[in-house]
Amino acid sequence: MGSDYLKHIDSVDGSVLLQLMDQYGDDVLKYAYVLTKDREQAKDIAQEVFIKAHYNIHTFRGQSTIKTWLLTITRNLSLNYLTSSYFRRIRLFGTVKPRQSAPSAETAYIGNQSASDIWNIIMNLSNKLREVLVLDLEHGLAVQEIAQLLSLPEGTVKSRLHRARKEVETQLKGWKH
Repeated sequence: MGSDYLKHIDSVDGSVLLQLMDQYGDDVLKYAYVLTKDREQAKDIAQEVFIKAHYNIHTFRGQSTIKTWLLTITRNLSLNYLTSSYFRRIRLFGTVKPRQSAPSAETAYIGNQSASDIWNIIMNLSNKLREVLVLDLEHGLAVQEIAQLLSLPEGTVKSRLHRARKEVETQLKGWKH
């Protein structure tokens, strides 16, 4: 389903929504998890993303890909969750669920380290570095798309990607015997 088709419609029926969910559901869920570090909250956010997409498809004008548009909604909902007073209270009392590892695309170019080790390193990066690295590796977005999604200059995205990769590489070298 192309972005051109979707930019000319004011509403989507159930079958189109299901197609969007099938095609982009994993991307939305993974991105929400990377931002919130909470699997249950990520599932709730992913559901809300597609509800918003259903009711707000008329706002999509094809200036980005549909994937970038959905990830932008995901980011906004995730950041709203992270800044809510409820989340801050949970964090204050230390009852946030422990981080869990999940395999990811970075295994393709980091030799003999397990995906869960690499994922743990990535999840411990600063929010700014983690977000750009995951959008690049896991979601396959181009620098231009990441810049658009995050409202940052392309140079800033490139710099953060470089710093994120360097930090992961440094930590992996520290693990080798």
